[in-house]
Amino acid sequence: RWDYMFSVIKKFRHVPEFIWPDRAQVTMTVPLMRAYTELLVKTCHKRGAHAIGGMAAFIPSRRDAEVNRVAMEKVQQDKEREAQDGFDGSWVAHPDLVPVCTEVFSKAFEEGRVNQKHRMREDVQVSAEMLLEFQIPGGNITESGLRNNISVGIQYIAAWLGGTGAVAIFNLMEDAATAEISRSQIWQWCRHPQGKLEDGRKITIEMVQSIIPEELAKIRETYGGAYNDEKMKQATDLFISMVSEDAFEEFLTIRAYDQLD
Repeated sequence: RWDYMFSVIKKFRHVPEFIWPDRAQVTMTVPLMRAYTELLVKTCHKRGAHAIGGMAAFIPSRRDAEVNRVAMEKVQQDKEREAQDGFDGSWVAHPDLVPVCTEVFSKAFEEGRVNQKHRMREDVQVSAEMLLEFQIPGGNITESGLRNNISVGIQYIAAWLGGTGAVAIFNLMEDAATAEISRSQIWQWCRHPQGKLEDGRKITIEMVQSIIPEELAKIRETYGGAYNDEKMKQATDLFISMVSEDAFEEFLTIRAYDQLD
């Protein structure tokens, strides 16, 4: 989902009718995501290929059982939807999620089968218009979503500059696509007339810059002794420049490569 979302934002960022809410609200159950996942199953099975569902990105907490319970329920619901749609399996970010996914798909498979490639999904009829239906029912941009984009974007870039490509942030395994969504959403929100928080405040570069120190303070508190001042400053400067400049960088890693040790 993340790579697809980044591609959509990047390609449609100047279209007046296009603006997405918090990235967490663009779930796999919104219309365009349902269209593309069902088409994926149909296309793969038509060609005899396995259709693999999305990654279960949750990273279990060793300290908060309630966080784990809620997240595991969501993972199970997501995998049940995929199995019902005809997917043949899934992938996970953490070994603790393997039993959940295994149980769901094993129950979905017909007796004696280890996949669902026989389900051709002839009932699925997806048009180009359905894949381009970008409206998110009930979606809005929240201050929490803006802050999350800022925090996750900076944390990921700092880790990437330190040599780590897959990073656990807020109990989710994140990769470069997450940081790309974070900075591209903020870039567009600052420039789109409808780039406003749900309380009506217009999102601006100045607003973003005023929030960054607050989020950095939270990150420092969370990281403790592991907080790397040099990498975090590099990441912050890069993040600010990429959301501030009118020219939209195709990929943030292109710019970031110049800062690698």
